[in-house]
Amino acid sequence: VQLQASGGGLVQAGGSLRLSCAASGISLDDYAMGWFRQAPGKEREIVAAISWNGGSTYYADSMKGRFTISRDKAENMVYLQMNSLKPEDTAVYYCATDRLPLRMATTASNFGSWGQGTQLTVSS
Repeated sequence: VQLQASGGGLVQAGGSLRLSCAASGISLDDYAMGWFRQAPGKEREIVAAISWNGGSTYYADSMKGRFTISRDKAENMVYLQMNSLKPEDTAVYYCATDRLPLRMATTASNFGSWGQGTQLTVSS
């Protein structure tokens, strides 16, 4: 299983960016997906998650109303649209798959496959 997050970069505060997560070696159809982030000196935290069928989404409080997680099963991709970015959003962002199929997961311990991260830097 390989997951590759991409789309990070440098953006000004208030700007937008979309992260993508591509999977190989696994079909994401039956698995919840999550986006996590880790800032320097801080623990990894969940950003958003989407259930295996896309019917349920979860956002950390500080991301609600600004970020949108989505999935495209045909493309085997998961996305994170980020709007109204703030300097405190600066972090390495990771995508991950749930350990078990056909459910919703929102805690890091439930996710078993992690991709390479992508750096987001938001300048003030």
